Amino acid sequence: MLQYDTIIIGAGLNGLTTAAYLARAGRRVLVLEQRDVLGGAAATEEVFPGFKFDTVTHSAAGFSSQIVRDLDLGRHGLEIASPDPAVFAPQLGGGLTLWRNGAKSVEAIRKYSNADAAKWPAFCKQMARLAGFLETVYVATPPLPTEMTPGNLMTLGKLGLGLKGLGDKDMVEALRTLPMPVAELLDYWFESDLLKGTLGAGGITALFQGPRAGGTAYMFLHHHVGSEEGAFRAARLVRGGMGQLAAALAAAAKAYGAEIRTGVAVSRINVRDGRAVSVHAANGEEFGARIIVSSTDPRRTFFKLVDPFELEARFVNAVRNIRFKGAVAKVNLALGELPNFAGGDANNLRGTISISPSLDYLERAFDDAKYGSLSRRPYLEAIIPTLTDPALAPAGKHVMSVLVQYAPYRLKEGAWPEQREALGDLVVNTLAEYAPNLKSAIEHRQVLTPLDLEETYGLTEGNLNHGELALDQFLFMRPVPGWAQYRTPIEGLYLCGAGTHPGGLPGAAGRNAAREMLRRSNA
Repeated sequence: MLQYDTIIIGAGLNGLTTAAYLARAGRRVLVLEQRDVLGGAAATEEVFPGFKFDTVTHSAAGFSSQIVRDLDLGRHGLEIASPDPAVFAPQLGGGLTLWRNGAKSVEAIRKYSNADAAKWPAFCKQMARLAGFLETVYVATPPLPTEMTPGNLMTLGKLGLGLKGLGDKDMVEALRTLPMPVAELLDYWFESDLLKGTLGAGGITALFQGPRAGGTAYMFLHHHVGSEEGAFRAARLVRGGMGQLAAALAAAAKAYGAEIRTGVAVSRINVRDGRAVSVHAANGEEFGARIIVSSTDPRRTFFKLVDPFELEARFVNAVRNIRFKGAVAKVNLALGELPNFAGGDANNLRGTISISPSLDYLERAFDDAKYGSLSRRPYLEAIIPTLTDPALAPAGKHVMSVLVQYAPYRLKEGAWPEQREALGDLVVNTLAEYAPNLKSAIEHRQVLTPLDLEETYGLTEGNLNHGELALDQFLFMRPVPGWAQYRTPIEGLYLCGAGTHPGGLPGAAGRNAAREMLRRSNA
């Protein structure tokens, strides 16, 4: 049996980030990935000849520039583009474009409301300050409030100072804003339905909630972490596709001495006397290590890879009660020509395209899903990356990546294999209302249901974040209370995936987990 310092299960962005940091610190690291491609949900695949898609995750928004510097990812071929505009929301007879340049956004908003245009700069500054506070929370290992150890007290003190550093007024504003519905936050600031719908979609993306649910303002701020002031809903596109981010992380890890094997599915984590000692692969191989790290979600880790009898009943019950509630499907379109969106041109379409004309539209879309039905009028977030990176498709052609909400994992009637094509038709028909030439432009399409996301990409219930990002599954309660510092009740077994703090930001949990493992091993 081959022996390593650390074995990492899964070569998604968090797993690869963990591997690179540990290998940089001199650990002998092995990464095992069940698929033949790297990146997990952030893979780039040639689904149809000549057309390369970011099959699930289509933006590197939130990926830390500190990770880029620490691991020298530029030297390993990483190029990230920040297309302008940030977001375009088409509307019949027009549309709203929000730019990275605040003055241009003010003028675009003025067409719909002078009052909203006047408030825009102050809103952007306020949200940037609050998102900046969240960022300070995200880079720290979550404290355990029940343990008054020096390390926990120090972390709590730093977070308290970060909150206090906002100033008295903004400190109160942060505490007031985080639990709010995003609809109430936006109603407080603005009057334009289109502006509120465009922004409010950021509060419910990948979340099984409507914009009038409590805590969606937190999700809105979460999606703004790492973005420049005013660049709401802005995409960050990787040259060559999201898979190139995974490739750069893998190259960095290998340069530090890590070994990465694809096509090797881990079937079991072996535990002896309360300690993880090795992993068994589906092909019969066994690999041993002092530390084993799972980048899969907590439910998959503890219910499929570990024998639950190795765990206390209270912990098992807590993991069982983690909410996943996948809300997203994915449609990838190979296009023979650029869609002609109402109120837009090639310049408008370089960033995020959002079909979210109002908060009421978003809430009604959720109404269908909460009763177990696919939204009849779905919220769509689309990106056409070939406008920034033409090499992803044959000359003159394009790829279009579309996240679809709401597509509940559990349907009240029927099953997803039977509903797949109906879902694809719904998405195309919805987009065609705003881009009439779309149907004739489609050469191929791929439809991924929540069940496909689970079965192919290992996303339990199709949840992109390995568990809902909500205030009750946040910070020291992620993945479950008492176990938020990446270690687990099994000695030598750690978690590093998006199901841990901070969840949903590419690479962030992986970096934090690696830091915690190194701290403990060096203590």
